[in-house]
This record gives sequence, structure tokens and C-alpha cells, in this order.
Amino acid sequence: MSNKFLGTWKLVSSEHFDDYMKALGVGLATRKLGNLAKPTMIISKKGDYLTIRTESAFKNTEISFKLGQEFEETTADNRKTKSVVTLERGALTQVQKWDGKETTVRRKLVDGKMLVECAIKGVVCTRIYEKV
Repeated sequence: MSNKFLGTWKLVSSEHFDDYMKALGVGLATRKLGNLAKPTMIISKKGDYLTIRTESAFKNTEISFKLGQEFEETTADNRKTKSVVTLERGALTQVQKWDGKETTVRRKLVDGKMLVECAIKGVVCTRIYEKV
């Protein structure tokens, strides 16, 4: 895996996040808080395990995983998912499955920024982070 993902990243722009949260089934009050949050993402590695910690005034979450191995995740909006993260064509691709639904979160580096694309049922959200 590219060590270029490692470090602290701050959200600088977000498009269609409300539509994405709505497609996930997130309620109005939680969507309002989610839209206000400007999270910091910290990506670290210890041995074979990657950790992605997301911190915001709204909620902090953390996942630790080995690439290609399924793990249980409780998301910021409290979904209980089975998730797998793989490295595909230089992008960290995370697939979350729950209750017969599926979403994909793809993190890739473009011009020194991290582009995060979240997709479910044809709804695509793009969030851009800059390294701190």
C-alpha cells in the first residue's frame, strides 16, 4: 500500500453528501449534523493493520482492518455493516454491506489531495481532503 495515504487529512469540500446520506437511510436530524461536520481523517498503519480514524464535533469513529479481510463496522450513522477494504488500482476501496444493501467508499490520491467517492444506488458523493 502507498504510504502516501498515511497521515492526517482535513475535509475541504463536499458535493452531494446529503443525497448520499438520504440514500443510506439517514434521518433528517442526523443528516443536518453530518452536513455541518468538517471531519479530520487520520490514516495510520501498524504491521498488517490499517486504521482510519475520523474525528468531528459530531462523532468520532475508528476502523482497523487488514486489506482484503472482512470486518464488522459500526458507522457514524450507526449502521452495523460487514466491510472489506481492498487496494485496487492505487485506490483504497471499502465495501459496506448491511440489510441487503451495499455502498462503496473509494479513497484515491489526486494531485496531493485525497478524493473520497461514496456511492449507493446511483447516488455519488465526492468529498475532498487535504493533508494537514
